Amino acid sequence: MKQTELVFIPTPGISHLAATVEIAKLLTQRDRRFSSTILIMKFPFESNIDSMTTDSDSVRLVTLPPVELSSGPRPPVVFFSELVRAYAPLVRDAVHELTLSNSVRLAGFVIDMFCTPMIDVADEFGVPSYLFFTSGAAFLGFMFHLQFLHDHEGLDFNEFKDTDAELEVPSYVNSVPGKVFPSVVLDKEGGGTEMILHHTRRFRQVKGTIVNTFVELESHAIQSFSGCKAPPVYPVGPLLNNHVRSGGAQQDANAIMSWLDDQPPSSVVFLCFGSKGSFGVDQIKEIAHGLEHSGHRFLWSLRQPLPNGKMGLPRDYANVEEVLPEGFLHRMAGIGKVIGWAPQVAILAHSAVGGFVSHCGWNSTLESIYYGVPVATWPMFAEQQINAFQMVKDLGLAVEIKMDYNKDSSYVVSAQEIEIGLKKLMNMNSEVRMKRKEMQKFSRTAIEDGGSSHFSLGQFIEDVIINIPCKQQSGT
Repeated sequence: MKQTELVFIPTPGISHLAATVEIAKLLTQRDRRFSSTILIMKFPFESNIDSMTTDSDSVRLVTLPPVELSSGPRPPVVFFSELVRAYAPLVRDAVHELTLSNSVRLAGFVIDMFCTPMIDVADEFGVPSYLFFTSGAAFLGFMFHLQFLHDHEGLDFNEFKDTDAELEVPSYVNSVPGKVFPSVVLDKEGGGTEMILHHTRRFRQVKGTIVNTFVELESHAIQSFSGCKAPPVYPVGPLLNNHVRSGGAQQDANAIMSWLDDQPPSSVVFLCFGSKGSFGVDQIKEIAHGLEHSGHRFLWSLRQPLPNGKMGLPRDYANVEEVLPEGFLHRMAGIGKVIGWAPQVAILAHSAVGGFVSHCGWNSTLESIYYGVPVATWPMFAEQQINAFQMVKDLGLAVEIKMDYNKDSSYVVSAQEIEIGLKKLMNMNSEVRMKRKEMQKFSRTAIEDGGSSHFSLGQFIEDVIINIPCKQQSGT
């Protein structure tokens, strides 16, 4: 019998790739008829991807060669779109080589949310496309609703820029304030608005959408799709990032875990702002003062921002004392630990961690729920502000330090705001903490046999088999 092959095409970047590896592994483990090939595109500055591996014989990682782009400055969204389009011929060649084998039947492409140009490549091979949406169902509904209002009712997104205006969105319980809209949605001049609209229109052309979420977490959002003309939605999460770095990073991880082993249960606040999260010196000093005044133990992942105008990822500081208040590390010795890169999943799983100050990236949101760690919201960019809004206002699963913070703004969150947020976060009797414990149980049962996500993945597999084109059926 031929293997049923799905080709996955993730957005460049470690967080998207890690989630893609997990769904590909889950699918092939669930049904041995399936195998998967993940085609990896790379940002010029992304190095973490090189260390990504998979322990599954049924999942292949294929790193595509780098592509040449025309020189000259352009907005990040334009650069990103050009990069993905430039990879289309390389994807076509890789899939053509795959189809030369008589051992597989090509069932379709599974594309990431920003890789919709690859739908055209799938069409050339005469196979369906599926969307892997690496954020939540509520945000997917937000994108569909905005695109509908823009295309059919003439909505101008600029109405929500720098105002207190709110919008009723079917996938959210509460009206969504413009201040938590992703900045790219409101970026008309830089091309962000049109990019989001273009991708969302193409979302409607796929056969179905896999979402990294689970019914019990986003029941309202998932139900909102029932009256919508969007393709079927398959909630299959939570998919957790189990990627472990090697070498020096692993040595650092061992030292971090050893420090946590010496702390009392649920006593440590963990501060981490994602692979792209960093702050200026003024904000760093306010965080330090807020931590010191709160009196709580802490583990703080502190990264150095890149110079203005340079694309890339933050790096670890050579010497963190240069940016921290004078004497801070000495005063906090034994109480807190300042680190660079953090093994986030391992830290959240540790019993000493009692709270998480997070950028509210969707992967981090699911990880915190799975390990039952309450969150204080501090979003940085992308859809993180609307994720924070959902967790605080719609679901009551987080407390707020700041919900509409944006890394590109000049606003500095004060030490007092941080201290107040930390005390709410670490209140052991809070309603948020109780809700977290309940949702933690749901997150674990969802992926077990008979759970909601287990059932949904089975539905997706059945639909993929049904949708395999007739010309691919021969030899089964």
